[in-house]
Amino acid sequence: MPAEAHRRPAAEPAAVLIVEDSENSAAMLEIALLGIPGIAVLLASSAFEALRILNGRDSPVRAIVTDLNMPRMDGFELIRRVRGDARFSGTPIIVVSADTDPATPQRVAALGVSAFFPKPYSPTQVRRKLEQILDGATQ
Repeated sequence: MPAEAHRRPAAEPAAVLIVEDSENSAAMLEIALLGIPGIAVLLASSAFEALRILNGRDSPVRAIVTDLNMPRMDGFELIRRVRGDARFSGTPIIVVSADTDPATPQRVAALGVSAFFPKPYSPTQVRRKLEQILDGATQ
C-alpha cells in the first residue's frame, strides 16, 4: 500500500465547547462532560477564544457550555454572535453563571439558549441536560 494512504488526516471528533474564564469551574465541567461517549471537550478561557475555535474547526461543535461574566466580551455577546452566524445559529447553548440579576434567565432564554444553570450548579445536572440535548439532536 502506498505511504500516502496512511497519511489521511483523522476526522475531528464531535466536540462540546466549554467557555469559562475560571480554571476551577472549567475543570469541573470538563471532568463531568468527558464521559459523554463520542464527544471531545474543548476549552476556551474567553469569548474571543471561543469564536476563534468555532471558526477554526472543520467539524462542527455540537454544543456550547458558557459562563456569562467574562472580561472584554461577556457571554451575552458571545451568544448573540453565535446566534447571528448561520453556521452556528442552531448550536445548542447551555449557560452556567453566577449572575444574580433576576432577569438573567429570561434574557438568555430570549437569546435562544437551551438551558440555564445558576452557580453553584451541579456539573452532573449540566451533563445530564447536555446528553438530553445531544440525544434529541441526533434523532
